[in-house]
Parts: sequence; structure tokens; C-alpha cells
Amino acid sequence: MARIPRTLAAASIVFVICSGSAFADGDAVRGEQLFNRCTACHSVEGQNKAGPALNGVFGRKAGAVEGYRYSPAIENSDVVWTDETLDTYLTAPARMLRGTRMTTGVARPDDRADIIAYLKTLAAP
Repeated sequence: MARIPRTLAAASIVFVICSGSAFADGDAVRGEQLFNRCTACHSVEGQNKAGPALNGVFGRKAGAVEGYRYSPAIENSDVVWTDETLDTYLTAPARMLRGTRMTTGVARPDDRADIIAYLKTLAAP
């Protein structure tokens, strides 16, 4: 029986653990509770704050909220908000889009999945 090198085995385990939780279906009810920490900068009722309103964000092109002054990083991106792009952005906003004004990410994959599930429930204004 062939032995798998330790580094390959370890990398495989990390991949399975990370990929399993990153895009898993989240809990929208818990996501709404977690989103409360985002309301200092974001609204889901249509008005912009320090950050843009996030109602209708899922499936929308980044930088498309009327009346919000985006950073050039967001304005000039071709990002459309999906499970994958939201997960990547929420993990480390400045790493995904250098120059973005959003500096705080969400460290835990299950928290990101829940917040994304909540955002998916929000209709456009």
C-alpha cells in the first residue's frame, strides 16, 4: 500500500475542512442576529450609512447602489455578489479588493455562511 506524504495528507484535510464550511448553506435567522454588528455601517432598509445599504445585494454588481460614493476599488471591480464572492470579501475585504473602505472581516466560516444566508433573504428596495 502506497504512503501519502504528510504534507499532502495535511493539505487534503485542510481543504476538506475549509471547503465544507465555506459555502455550506447558512442559517439566515442566526445570520440576521450576527448582522446586527454590521448595522453601525450598513442598513437593510434602503438608506446608505457609512457603507451602502445591503438590501438586494445578492446577485448585484458591486458598486451599484444609487447615491452611495464607493471607493475606486469597488467602482472599478467586475465583482457580482454571490456566495463565493461574498465569502471571500467578508473573509478579508482589503485582500480581495485593495483600496476598499471596508476593513473589518468576519473570521469564522460558519458566521460568514449565516450572514450570507441572511443577505440572500433581503429583497431589493
